[in-house]
Amino acid sequence: MALLPSKGVVISIPSLVLSAAAFAILLFFLLSTGSPPSAPCSCSAPTVDYGSKIGGERVSTSAEDIDWLKSRDLLNFKGISHYEREDANNHTALPCPSELLVEEHHSNYGEPWAGGRDVFEFLAESARLTPNSRVLEIGCGTLRVGLHFIRYLEPEHFHCLERDELSLMAALRYELPSQGLLYKRPLIVRGEDMDFSKFGSDTVYDLIYASAVFLHIPEKLVWTGLERLVGRLKPLEGRIFVSHNVKFCSRLGGEECTKRLTDLGLEYKGKHTHDSLLSNHYEIWFEFRRFKA
Repeated sequence: MALLPSKGVVISIPSLVLSAAAFAILLFFLLSTGSPPSAPCSCSAPTVDYGSKIGGERVSTSAEDIDWLKSRDLLNFKGISHYEREDANNHTALPCPSELLVEEHHSNYGEPWAGGRDVFEFLAESARLTPNSRVLEIGCGTLRVGLHFIRYLEPEHFHCLERDELSLMAALRYELPSQGLLYKRPLIVRGEDMDFSKFGSDTVYDLIYASAVFLHIPEKLVWTGLERLVGRLKPLEGRIFVSHNVKFCSRLGGEECTKRLTDLGLEYKGKHTHDSLLSNHYEIWFEFRRFKA
């Protein structure tokens, strides 16, 4: 170790280094705490320069652009390729609410809209339908299933009883026009309480079906509906199909259920399941027929 002679006092080099470092730290602390606070920044806030250009080409939004966009009345479709003001009512034959145009009603079923095709194929094959057959749907909603029957059957051969006004609007003002099926003239009636009088007294159906409808109807009303429907179902060959369950009957017990059906002239033919073509889904259907004229 190197020693520095100094009148009898011996100081090592590491000690000098440590002392110098301590003095520097102390000096920095004293200067930082003793200095007055710096004045707040007096610089002005940046301004937004709408319409800046690079190389002669504008790359950002201008104030005129914003004003133009705000002047567009999107609710009345004022913009490119849309008629404005008094002309707006002169060119659209069937004005359709915007929520129907974006097909919001296709999400109301808890399963894919495309599943309507699965139901149609199952029922049409099970009931051995032809284009000349007549079909009645109880609760056709927005025609998720009905569209396929309407397309397949002869004009005026598809009938439906539906109670919900919004569903009827979607069916009549969007689905039928957009699918080019207005010429099929389906008879879609708004009504409830199983009142089928508006369909006429002479029509006899090859197929009557209710998809997830009897689940939401009081059991007494279901029996009333079946009683009214028996005379409208073609004897022997005609079929009634009910989906999901038949608690309106099974709750009565096997013997009582069979007795009530027999009194109406109906016979239970069995339980069926069918798989969806596009999704991991299946449905359960219960089949009935009219066994006497």
